[in-house]
Amino acid sequence: MSRGGQEKEQNGPERRCIATGELHDPALMIRFVVGPEGQAVPDVRNKLPGRGIWVSADKDALQKAIKTKAFSRSAKEQVSVPDGLFEQTEKLLARRLVDLISLARKAGQAVTGYEKVKSLLENERATLLVQASDGSERGKSKLHSPPGKDVFIGCLTSQELGLAFGRESVIHGALTAGGLSRQIKAEGIRLKGVRGHSGGKKSRPKGKDDA
Repeated sequence: MSRGGQEKEQNGPERRCIATGELHDPALMIRFVVGPEGQAVPDVRNKLPGRGIWVSADKDALQKAIKTKAFSRSAKEQVSVPDGLFEQTEKLLARRLVDLISLARKAGQAVTGYEKVKSLLENERATLLVQASDGSERGKSKLHSPPGKDVFIGCLTSQELGLAFGRESVIHGALTAGGLSRQIKAEGIRLKGVRGHSGGKKSRPKGKDDA
């Protein structure tokens, strides 16, 4: 168990969202703590000491928590909400997902490039399909997600996905079964929720399917 009993808190029962009052799996929520200056601090890795304040990984829920006094009510003390807390939280979630995909790549559990991804999918070795939100819709539509629920991640931009694979930009990626796939799936769900149901998708002129 980690210091302060954090492991117990992470693996415990469902948590109640301070914005909606709904109960959810903590793996699909965002944990906040009260910082030393009395401010709300996002703890996307669930490692910071202190009592957790939980918000659903949902754009509307997070915006509601920020705009109201939900943090103060939950903490039973005055909690300040820094300017740009939403953007900071979104950035940390994206960085977390990028870092995990990068670890999977280094462990040989992730590939990029249209042909490599296509081969992995056709051989039924892929557990997750990852495509850039700003990639060509025509190019992306040629690849189909593996069977199952929540097996597609489309909330990272081509530049963000490029960071995960050590390139300038990437459109297509896929993950095989491995110790990181479950975490990556959960992080993809969290980021998609915060960026909105569209996953931050933007149209892009027809071009190369991958970098």
